[in-house]
Amino acid sequence: MKMETKVIHAGQHPDPLTGAVMTPVYQTSTYAQKHPGVADWEYSRTHNPTRTALQDCLAAAESGTHGICFASGLAAVDTVIRTLEPGDSVICGDDVYGGTYRLFTTVFAKYGIKFTFVDLSDPSIEIPADTKLVWAETPTNPLLKTTDIASLAAKTHAVGGLLAVDNTFATPVFQRPLELGADIVLHSTTKYIGGHSDVVGGALITSNDALADQFTTLQNSVGAVPGPWDCFLTLRGLKTLSVRMQRHDENAKSLVSWMDQRPDVASVIYPGFGGMVSFVLNGDLDAAVRFVKATTVFTLAESLGGVESLIELPAIMTHASVPPEVRASIGIDDGLIRLSVGIEHIDDLRADLETAFASARG
Repeated sequence: MKMETKVIHAGQHPDPLTGAVMTPVYQTSTYAQKHPGVADWEYSRTHNPTRTALQDCLAAAESGTHGICFASGLAAVDTVIRTLEPGDSVICGDDVYGGTYRLFTTVFAKYGIKFTFVDLSDPSIEIPADTKLVWAETPTNPLLKTTDIASLAAKTHAVGGLLAVDNTFATPVFQRPLELGADIVLHSTTKYIGGHSDVVGGALITSNDALADQFTTLQNSVGAVPGPWDCFLTLRGLKTLSVRMQRHDENAKSLVSWMDQRPDVASVIYPGFGGMVSFVLNGDLDAAVRFVKATTVFTLAESLGGVESLIELPAIMTHASVPPEVRASIGIDDGLIRLSVGIEHIDDLRADLETAFASARG
């Protein structure tokens, strides 16, 4: 089954009671039992039919066998790290979402889990023998570096570790890490999966039965689950993922070609696919602030992946929790601007940025 068909049909069937084509919102906390302790459904923290449909659809889209959904992307990240023990070693990409960096360094590090941050896009990178988990974003956030997933998976497995890939930016339309050897795929479903900036969520996908058992146990025990309405909205957004990503990709490529020719742009960063673009403006931080405040089609806001275009300064927004010296060491300059290119008309996007360039010049 092709991706365009999977995201519409996988895990979803007409409602057996009414024949409803769309998965209903099962807005219930508990379910009648056939016999004490015997039931197909028990309690909605543990199972919910709306959530199950979303989980099964995401698993199919990522070529996995298990999908496990959470109340946020960070709740999904948290769940993976909870499978580790004090003293375990994690190798993480040096350019990751600020919230992930904060969770690793300020929450889990104090429980004895060791985190080392390295450039995983470097093909010569070696994985230490004591590594339990490698955490990779590809493309990274916000520098959009890409990693050879198959090579990294082989190196990780050679030392007995597991590879988790945050696939939020690429989506399964452009990249399916499990097919390349990764053990775990993570999504902030808030972003492209949901696609409309109206729901927060996260997901883990795997084909490893033992890992899936750990994740579902933690999902139920910790309780960071999405509600049925959130699952319904995310599932509805997922149906249009393929067509939306096509337009995001087209618009981003067009803007990159246009910006590459501009003397007021020092450099443009684009991985060659998708809707995320970063660039460095010629000028100081004040010029960058004037730029991002001047747009009207691009909304000055954190997050990404919605149908609307967003613009931000990572150094003082999404990555403000990363210490300045760390940001500087990996290339997140104060003047770095990140675009989440939406699906508006390309002429309007270019015109909006043209106004911003003029404002940045003062």
